[in-house]
Amino acid sequence: MRKAGPVRATHGELPGQRAGAGRAGRSSGQGSARAAAADARSAGAPGGDPEARGAGARGGLLRARRIGARCPVDRGAAAVNFWWHPDPPPWSVPLRALTPLYAAGAALHRAASRPLKVRVPVISIGNLTVGGAGKTPVTLHLAQRLAAQGRKPAVLSRGYGRRSREPLEVGPEAIVEAAGDEPLLLARRGCKVFVGPRRSALAQLAIQRGADVLLLDDGLQHYGLARDLDIIVADASNPFGNGRLLPAGPLREPVAALRRVRHGLVWWTRCELPRDPRTAELRAFPAVESAYDANAELRGKRVFLFAGIARPDGFAGTVRALGGEIAGARWFRDHHLFTARELAQLHRLAAGALLVTTEKDLVRIADPAGVAAVRIDVRILSGTDVLDKALEAIL
Repeated sequence: MRKAGPVRATHGELPGQRAGAGRAGRSSGQGSARAAAADARSAGAPGGDPEARGAGARGGLLRARRIGARCPVDRGAAAVNFWWHPDPPPWSVPLRALTPLYAAGAALHRAASRPLKVRVPVISIGNLTVGGAGKTPVTLHLAQRLAAQGRKPAVLSRGYGRRSREPLEVGPEAIVEAAGDEPLLLARRGCKVFVGPRRSALAQLAIQRGADVLLLDDGLQHYGLARDLDIIVADASNPFGNGRLLPAGPLREPVAALRRVRHGLVWWTRCELPRDPRTAELRAFPAVESAYDANAELRGKRVFLFAGIARPDGFAGTVRALGGEIAGARWFRDHHLFTARELAQLHRLAAGALLVTTEKDLVRIADPAGVAAVRIDVRILSGTDVLDKALEAIL
């Protein structure tokens, strides 16, 4: 991967929003409702992280080969940005009728699960919402912290968006179609990462290959693998969006569902921003508070932004804080695989401005020449003692 220089960053992570290239987006009521329901299914519907049948624990290091064609032309952004605002648009009201169906499916999924207990500690890192909380940078920070203590952590992920169902260990030279973007990002940052549909099988594979502690990526609603510690990641500036369950809002489950967590802590991100009073709803948990640091050579430069993330306004704010002069932006769907044609179009739209994207988006670009990436780094503000005590209790 060609780097654009040392950078560190702050931004959201999951489903993106695009208003269109060079024009404001439009949405019809019925069409937007259908799109939002579809995006909710892909983002966090029950059974989206299955313990699939027939997938064995065989696997190996991903090789640098391409699986199929890259993603078709982007169809526009997920119609779910309203999730993060208190006043929903009128067309989204019918989505509330689907919430009981989603809740029932989630309950059945939970009741049918039989967690497997493995012989090494398992730490789940997850969130109540479908995106934007900062789960991936927290996972990275925790893996690095454990490695610095002499541990051999491995991240287990289903690899959302990947095109293979084989359980595999992800190397830094893997291709995104086979690994998934977030696992590949973590692998390129030095983490040991395994992807596959059955994380119980991945756990056995990782242990066979030397892991002595497992990090269950996006594991709060995963019940196939027993865990020793739950880390609940939440954005302190907007922890629950509009407060509604999918597909009418970003919540995968209500806050009350966290009563099932026996040993857990809440990891607040974006604590440098004004605090949402609803954070008090999680005060029963010991807390870690953190912020995202950003360091990039953008001051005084004209930049054109593009990304597929949950809340692109946060990414744009980071770039502004770094001194970048935003000449324009285009937002895509989450996990979109950028084609060479799209990159050429973005260069034309930029009209000489520097193309800037997120680190997660960069791994989905086959040839990132001329593109600068803003990376995420977590800095703990308070609660280091809370984290150390929780880890010490299970290691």
